[in-house]
Amino acid sequence: MKNTFLFKVVLLHVCVLIACPAVWAGQLYDRVLKTGTIKAAYTEYYPFFMKDPNTKKFSGIAYDLLDLAAKRLGLQLQITEEVSWGTMIEGLKNNRYDTIASPVWANSQRARAADFSRAICFSPLCAFTKYGDKRIDSSLKGLAEGKFKISCTDGEMAEMIAKADYPKAPRLSLPQMAPLSDMLLNVSTGKADITFAEPVFVDQFAKKNPKSLQNITPNKPLRVFPNVYMFKTGEQDFKAMLNTALDEIANSGELEKIILKYEPYPKAFLRCATPYQK
Repeated sequence: MKNTFLFKVVLLHVCVLIACPAVWAGQLYDRVLKTGTIKAAYTEYYPFFMKDPNTKKFSGIAYDLLDLAAKRLGLQLQITEEVSWGTMIEGLKNNRYDTIASPVWANSQRARAADFSRAICFSPLCAFTKYGDKRIDSSLKGLAEGKFKISCTDGEMAEMIAKADYPKAPRLSLPQMAPLSDMLLNVSTGKADITFAEPVFVDQFAKKNPKSLQNITPNKPLRVFPNVYMFKTGEQDFKAMLNTALDEIANSGELEKIILKYEPYPKAFLRCATPYQK
């Protein structure tokens, strides 16, 4: 009888640990405070997170901001590993790291598996055609009618926009592992007529390929996404702590200084309005 009772007690504890992973792994907030460290993975994303190939030092809007937030919280930021856009959420689930130091765009698909901080700033997505091409105007009417071909990459935002907004338009799709610059190259060489991309990314491409592309919707982005830090879902204490530090940095004007340090051209990113602004 005694052995049966002991077996039931052990079995109950095992069931609790399986049902509540946080009990097994420890809440992120508690773990971070105990170790004094925020462990973060990254993927290179200009100008938010860069790694110098020679010195191996990190820099960028998101890196500088997260490092400052950690210091304000009396913690240390530790960059642990490089990950891809497609695998970063899995690492969060498995507790390999606490957050992603490179910002992601918060969207409903990611929200099913992760949670996000307050926005650092916002990135617009605009429509780009070959430089000098006047066949498509800012209304994109001909595109909606299926008259022009869209350059996109499998699973990326350009393809999502094409499917959702312009289902009649033919698509020239690249495999997911192809460089995003190939998506732009298809438009600049005339293989496709239009693509949707972040202006900062196209600006980088244009520096190496001058007069190759033109933004035909500069004042009317097709999408606007918040750049946020991503972490495991359900970690409300960690989220509140990080957001408090980010709010403090934003309200002191330090966030704007960090953005201006790396912003490639004026108003490349849309700023977050403060709560006290009309």
